[in-house]
Formats: sequence, structure tokens, C-alpha cells
Amino acid sequence: MKLEKLQIKHFRNIDDLSLAVHGNMNIFLGENGSGKSSILEALHYLGYARSFRTHKHKNVISHHKSGFTVFCSTIENKDKYQKFGISRQTDDSCVVNINGQKSKRATDLASYLPIQIFTPQSSDLLLGAPKLRRRYLDWVLFHVEQSFNVDYQVFNRALRQLNALYKSKSNNPDFDYWQALLCERGELITDNREKLLNDHLKQFIYANLEVFLPEFSFEISYYRGWDKGHTLAESVTKHRSRDLKYGFLSVGPHKADLRIKTQGLSAHEVLSRGQLRMLVAGMQLAQTQYLHQQTSKSSIFLLDDVGAELDEEKRKVFITSLNTIDTQLFVTAIDIKQLDFLKHYNDKKVFHVEHGQVKEET
Repeated sequence: MKLEKLQIKHFRNIDDLSLAVHGNMNIFLGENGSGKSSILEALHYLGYARSFRTHKHKNVISHHKSGFTVFCSTIENKDKYQKFGISRQTDDSCVVNINGQKSKRATDLASYLPIQIFTPQSSDLLLGAPKLRRRYLDWVLFHVEQSFNVDYQVFNRALRQLNALYKSKSNNPDFDYWQALLCERGELITDNREKLLNDHLKQFIYANLEVFLPEFSFEISYYRGWDKGHTLAESVTKHRSRDLKYGFLSVGPHKADLRIKTQGLSAHEVLSRGQLRMLVAGMQLAQTQYLHQQTSKSSIFLLDDVGAELDEEKRKVFITSLNTIDTQLFVTAIDIKQLDFLKHYNDKKVFHVEHGQVKEET
């Protein structure tokens, strides 16, 4: 599925934008603050119902406006057309529109549009909290394993209930019910994550890194979030007295992590900032490759400020790799010279952005 038309209203400095986009590559050129990154940010809402730049939805709504709307039409297999949209108001209310049917569940929209984002902050995947690396695995499972989202929602509900009971030091008779439910779904989530990483993603990641960072060798492992040699139920029971003392459940897949080492150390302790971005690029490309292999779905890939900390050869390798698996690209850059290697590439559209206004290059 690829975007065909895009409409954005009252989003940051974009008042009313309507674009016919290219199915392969779309390049947005403009100075900092021109609005080019805001276009990617608006697209990001279609896949995640949130921004990649702020946690507050009201911050992206144009000044003196009550809300924003992002709408797109898509085409699949040359004859299947669909329409999707999302709007958010200053009161944080959200409405999703899928082919004319309205919903308040953002996940309904996200399941249709597998969108990925690569920015100068993407190295946070390796530098940031473990939840970012869990989210990396869960994004793939959300789009590939139909049962995963239900298991994940049930697990989180059970986790909230158990944490409330731990915090209240309660001997509620429902305690055993919530613990059993959490352990059942937690084991399923962990099995899915481990199978995804060990049986599939690793081979893609390692192959990509042989091209992206050939001077390094990497070791990737998964820490499941509880003691080796024990079931989740055994580990929860083992730590119950301690967890009751502190008021939260300390073991389980919500404590899992994806660990990446090189030269015997964590990758972020060895690699430069630019090298970390290329490691993340290899990991994100692996997501796209596996998704395409399993579902034949085309990812929509957003590359913001692609010139930052990546030399021309690295940009070329990354973008060319994405293009070989039929990914629809939306790329921002300050100067077309940062993408000079694309000058002979005909399957693209180039847009110039200035003060929230967009003009297609003819």
C-alpha cells in the first residue's frame, strides 16, 4: 500500500496543504523552520497517532486553531483505493477515519499503514531506555502477528491491576487471577519476541551491518526480563515479597531489553554518533525487509534531515537499500546536494518548502 494523495490542515505552520505524492520517492527541500519536517511529523500521526517531536498534541496545532487534520488516499495493486485520516483537537480528543468509518482507536489506523521514521535522534534507540528497544520488536509483531496486539493489551491490563494491588499492599482475592493472566500472556509475548529476533531479524540485521559497518562485528541478544531457568510465574512468585515492599512488579516482559555489543562492550560505548545512526539504520531496514518478506506490505519510510551525521556514501547505501524493497520514501534535506547521488534517479518528486508552503519542482 502506498500513499497517493496527502492533505494536511492546521498543522504547525502548514495551514492547508494538498499534495499528489510519488509512489517511490518524495524529497522535501527547505531551510530549517520552513515546515519540511512538519510534513513528516504529520505523516507520522497516520502510523502512530502521535508526534515524534513532542508528547503534547496541542503543540502541533496551528496557532488560534481548534485542531488539525491529516488525510491520505492510498493505492494497492493498482486497483484498490482506500482513504485514511486522523484529527486531534486542543482538548486531546482523537478521531480516526478509515474509509469513511470513524473510530477513536488509533491502533485501527496504525494497522493499515506501516510507517517508520529515521531522524537525527534515531540513535536514541540504542542510547535510551529499554522500552524503546522493546518497541522496536513490538512494531514488527504488531504488523505481522495478528494475535500479538490482543496479548499485549491483555498483559498491560493485568500489569496495571497487579501494580495497583502491590501498591495498596492488598490481599485482594483477584490477585491470583491477574497474576495468572499476566504470566500466560507474558510468556506468549516473550516467545514471539524471541522467535522474531532469533529466527528472523538477526539474519537481516547482521547482513545489513556487514554493508553499513563492515569494520565491526556485532552480538545481538534478548534479555526477557526475568530469571533464566524459571517460568514467569515462578519468578513473579519468587520476587513477590520484595515487589510488595516496593509497590510494583519488577519482573516480566515489561522489563525486557534488546542488547547489542561490539568488541565485548555495549555498542553505544564504542561507536561514534554517526556509526550509531548507521547501526539503527541497519536495524530499521531489517524491520522493513522482514515485514515485506512476510506480508508483501510496502513500508512508508520517513527520513528527516538525512544529511545529519551521515556521509554521502552512507546515505546512498541506506536509501538504495530501502528502495530495493519497494519502500515509499519521504526524505527531507536542506540542500539537494546532500542527495546528489539521486540526480539520475527518475522515479521521484522533488518539493521545495518555504514558510509552510510547498511547490513541486517541474
